[in-house]
Amino acid sequence: MTTLDNWRKSSYSDGGDGNDCVEIATSPTHTAVRDTKNPARATLTFPTEAFTPFIDALKPAHSTVTDLARLRG
Repeated sequence: MTTLDNWRKSSYSDGGDGNDCVEIATSPTHTAVRDTKNPARATLTFPTEAFTPFIDALKPAHSTVTDLARLRG
């Protein structure tokens, strides 16, 4: 996979204390997610076709995760 350089911050990152923020980056074949506060740490990387089912599985438990799907566009 090539290095992703198109990181976008979640729209929820502007409110509150900013402690629950994520960034997302996409390529034609992969989608990656990382912690905004510590972008040098681990990144979750998914094949493109696996990202939407991952987000769908999280929606009932974590309402802010739906923002990831909007970022992916």
